[in-house]
Amino acid sequence: MNQGPAGHVTRSFNRPLPETARRAQRRRFLRTVDGVTIDAMYEPGKGTSVPSSDLSGELAIVIAHGFTGDLDRPHVRRVAGILAEHAAVVTFSFRGHGASGGLSTVGDREVLDLAAAVAWARELGHTRVATVGFSMGGSVVLRHAAMHRRGPAREQVGRTGAYTDAVVSVSAPARWYYRGTKPMRRLHWVVTRPLGRTISRYGLRTRIHHRDWDPVPLSPVEAVPLIAPTPLLIVHGELDGYFPLDHPRMLAEAGEDHAELWLEAGMGHAEHAADDALLGRIGEWAASVSG
Repeated sequence: MNQGPAGHVTRSFNRPLPETARRAQRRRFLRTVDGVTIDAMYEPGKGTSVPSSDLSGELAIVIAHGFTGDLDRPHVRRVAGILAEHAAVVTFSFRGHGASGGLSTVGDREVLDLAAAVAWARELGHTRVATVGFSMGGSVVLRHAAMHRRGPAREQVGRTGAYTDAVVSVSAPARWYYRGTKPMRRLHWVVTRPLGRTISRYGLRTRIHHRDWDPVPLSPVEAVPLIAPTPLLIVHGELDGYFPLDHPRMLAEAGEDHAELWLEAGMGHAEHAADDALLGRIGEWAASVSG
């Protein structure tokens, strides 16, 4: 992985009026350290109409969507709307998704996209930032937190401004290359076959890189022990059709005492299956533990 400085926000050399500048902060193209443009949107928490001059102490939640999602998808907007009851919200589209540039690497270099979004939230003035990821995004928030963390002495480990204060991983895999369910076998066909990638580009609006991982990135279960002492919540549906319950249990066991596990009865997979009540509890948890 790139070991350079944190993802940064592309800037204008113009100096607009303050109110115009605040409105412009709502949606931006960010640039990652490897040069990919990422479409991102900022939404103040309920009761705040625009980013203020001092957001110190106010929580921002950065949402990492699942594979084939993007920030304009209705299910992502629903998640953002509910979490905005508890904090300001940053949504963005991973590389290869929606209006973002680049090609999807299905969870590898997407860590750089999340780092750019988290750094933007801090640039806006938020001193507390939590990440909430779903499915592929759930694996990304785990690896991001392992690679960008702040230690007990509050020293920065990783890239400046890109660390997180709390992590929520929903419906994430524990290990790579899992093909034990029909949906995952179908997903691997889409990712690895030329015809599958063509269908994904035109049918799912998701552009996938044709190259295999080299090197293979740190797996989610290997990342979890590196996240401590940052608070970590693992959420998984008991009816998840993609990843059975050994995945969240492996993640929680790897986290030992610092990871909390919620197994949700009747829940399926990722954003579509997370009901409003669960999302509200996730928002409450993030607000309560993020310092």
